[in-house]
Amino acid sequence: MAKSMDEKLHSLKSEKDAKEANAAPAEKVLATENEEVQEGTNVTVGETTEVDPDDLKAVVSARPKPVPKKDRKGSKKLQAELEAAQELAEANKDKYTRLLAEFDNARTRAAKENAAMFDMGAKDALEKLLPVVDNFERALATLKDDEKNGFSEGIEKIYRQLMEELAKLGATPMNCEGQEFDPNFHNAVMHVEDEKYGENVVVEEMQKGYMYKDTVLRHAMVKVAN
Repeated sequence: MAKSMDEKLHSLKSEKDAKEANAAPAEKVLATENEEVQEGTNVTVGETTEVDPDDLKAVVSARPKPVPKKDRKGSKKLQAELEAAQELAEANKDKYTRLLAEFDNARTRAAKENAAMFDMGAKDALEKLLPVVDNFERALATLKDDEKNGFSEGIEKIYRQLMEELAKLGATPMNCEGQEFDPNFHNAVMHVEDEKYGENVVVEEMQKGYMYKDTVLRHAMVKVAN
């Protein structure tokens, strides 16, 4: 009986040793696999794939890093400053646009005022020249054809040149004879009965009227038919 117990104990010990012997290679294999993984080798069942350590570093570095709290505060501050700068830029743009529009309006007004002042001065000077033109016309009207000579022809040339210069400045005669009387342009100094003309028609221009551009420089003194 005792021998039988010893045999059983011996048998159990043998089985234990066998299990430990079988387990040892497996542990060695696991240890080897762990070492290979640590060296950068990815081990799967049935095959072994090698991975470049530089690729692993690139993957790790590509992961988003958490932003520190102090950096978050700085980012918010920069965002606030950016928004304030954008608002200031918009305000300055609106201000510049308004100033530019005001400048254009002021320039337009100044141009109109300058033109009006020029026209006023030109009209004043031209009005003073019109009596000289009237005297030229009276002098030439008294000349008869047989009395004309070199001197009178020179006077006519001076008169024509004067009229051309007046036209260049914007002063032109109305030549209203045969037109309907208009109190905006004519001063009626005489009324006559004349069957050749209709009623309220200018029969004769006793003193020439002149226009300066679109305004009356001098009203014409006229004789009007009834």
